[in-house]
This record gives sequence, structure tokens and C-alpha cells, in this order.
Amino acid sequence: MIRMEKRKDYISWDEYFMGVAKMSGLRSKDPNTQVGCCIVSGDHKILSMGYNGLPAGCSDDEFPWDREGDFEKTKYAYVAHSELNAILNYRGGSLEGTRLYVSLFPCNECAKAIIQAGIREVIYADDKYDGTPSNIAAKKLFDSAGVVYTPYAKSGKVLNIEI
Repeated sequence: MIRMEKRKDYISWDEYFMGVAKMSGLRSKDPNTQVGCCIVSGDHKILSMGYNGLPAGCSDDEFPWDREGDFEKTKYAYVAHSELNAILNYRGGSLEGTRLYVSLFPCNECAKAIIQAGIREVIYADDKYDGTPSNIAAKKLFDSAGVVYTPYAKSGKVLNIEI
């Protein structure tokens, strides 16, 4: 009898959870930015996911997706970010001590919600708004509250999934 050994090419926890976050972002109807988020317990259980989009019950066809113009005529007045959606989607009680994987570094408003929810670590794939006022404020809030934020260490793996 030949004894089989386990696979050695499986993905790591970080790859798995960032992959879930990025896959969640693909649900976004936003034509410019698709951000996804995944909240994880200390024992590697997915607790919640979210993506940037309109609140439940609001039609994706009736609200604007524009980035410029009068505030009420842009997406910014109506779209909820992935982190806030993931926090609000959670129905299991406390998120105290959890980790949040997100494809784009959180804004200052999401940083407040992350802190208030008790999330202790943020792993982010991209920080394209580094140095902007919102980004600086988010990092200041995280630093003050003791929330660790870590850039995701990209492995370079490319996964092809047939769905």
C-alpha cells in the first residue's frame, strides 16, 4: 500500500482570507472601485464579509455612480464601504478581538467603525490613498486605539477558479 502525503501547494490563511475579501469586492456594482472585506475570528473562522455598495433595498439602477459633481449626484452620498457593510452584516454578537482583511486601506469613517466594533487588526492589500487627509486620519485613529494595520504580503500566486 502506497502512503500518500498531504498537498504542499495549498494556500495560506492570509491568502485564503484576502482572496475571500477580493472575491467579495467583485459583487460591487461600482464601475470604478470594487472593494471587498472579510472579518475573521482568532480561530480562522469567517464571521462576515462585505463589499462597497448601496444599502439593502436601494436600487443600483436608481442611484448615481458618478465620482464628480454635486455631492447628492455622486456615489459618495449613497454607497456604504465594504468594511462598514461587513460590520453591519455580522449577526453573531461581538467582533471584539477579530481581524479584518480588506482590499483597500480603510477611510477614516470606516476606521471609526472598525475601532468601535472591537476589531484589533486590519490586513490591507492596497494603500493607494496613502497620505490623503482621510488616510492620515484613519492611521492616527488606529494608532491611538491600538489597532494594528499590516500590508498584505502578496505571494504572487495566481488562482484560476471556474465558476
